[in-house]
Amino acid sequence: MEAKEKKKTGGLAGVVAGRSAICTVGTGHGLNYRGYDIYDLAKNATFEEVSYLLTKGALPTQSELEIYKKELIQARALPDALKVVLRTLPKNAHPMDIMRTGCSTLGCLEPEADNFSDQGAKITRLMGIFPSILLYWHHYHVNGKEIDTNSSQDTIGGYFLEKLHNKQPSELWIKAMHVSLILYAEHEFNASTFVARIGASTLSDIYSAITAAIGVLRGPLHGGANEAAMELISEYKSVHEATRGIYEKLENKAKIMGFGHRVYVSNDPRNIVIKEWSRKLADDVGNSTIFPISEIIEKIMWDEKKLFPNLDFYSASTYHFMGIPTAYFTPIFVMSRTAGWAAHVVEQRGDNKLIRPNSEYIGPENRAYVDIKNR
Repeated sequence: MEAKEKKKTGGLAGVVAGRSAICTVGTGHGLNYRGYDIYDLAKNATFEEVSYLLTKGALPTQSELEIYKKELIQARALPDALKVVLRTLPKNAHPMDIMRTGCSTLGCLEPEADNFSDQGAKITRLMGIFPSILLYWHHYHVNGKEIDTNSSQDTIGGYFLEKLHNKQPSELWIKAMHVSLILYAEHEFNASTFVARIGASTLSDIYSAITAAIGVLRGPLHGGANEAAMELISEYKSVHEATRGIYEKLENKAKIMGFGHRVYVSNDPRNIVIKEWSRKLADDVGNSTIFPISEIIEKIMWDEKKLFPNLDFYSASTYHFMGIPTAYFTPIFVMSRTAGWAAHVVEQRGDNKLIRPNSEYIGPENRAYVDIKNR
């Protein structure tokens, strides 16, 4: 008997799946973290302040921030056993797989207490070590050397840039990293965050919840869109070429990554901020093609499809101008969003109920079992 035809549920769009005091989408300029407008945070705060806000519930005082930064610096160190794993993982592995495996491995080496009494320390450890995981693997396989985690930089963004390029980053680049990490840090019940909360709801450890979230973020319909956006932009050498190419893609019904959003209707408020940083960095490095190409793609997508660029689109060129390999764009997302994931894990644990929704069955009606010789 044929299955009954049922109306699709649209991937839970519009369904309220829980309550949270961490983030709200659609108020103020469009995005708030614990009541603070994203524009104010991006303009005035460092990423470490925002990470503290998300994971601890309030903006830090100066002394609290200094203590927190010292803890993050100490958390950069890689255990020898983790180094062995990173050296063993192949050079052609996807960097997001490196992040996922690194997180899971650390969970074996430094497990969280069963009563979660050390969850704060484990969150700080993950925030500090993720850049080290990626960069140790990168330099071992790309440059044939092992790096240490010593650095003159006291911020996650500055540390990442210094270790990636083996030189002091400019203040402009460090600020750009702060802004990018702040914009990516939290976004309500997105796919990866919801998975992290599901993991927490089973009373699993924080490493399992974050590892699961990384696996979900790996998908091109979530975190991987920034990589796809850069690949798209890189196809063209001029505005004229991009104009022709995008119209051809639209005519062929090709999917253009980096546009539209599940929650926002007319614009992504984060895009307004990151676009200006892309413009600043284009001027800084003297690149006169990528930003205009990005703008013409943006214009065509709005004129033809009424689709606006999301955070991923101009983040791609922002990272590119700082010499960051395209494959590392989404791992940077991990370094940022871990603050949001962790905040949700803690919140879920604070008032927990197992997350276990129902499904609408659309399969066949009851059928009689047929013995194997009669099938």
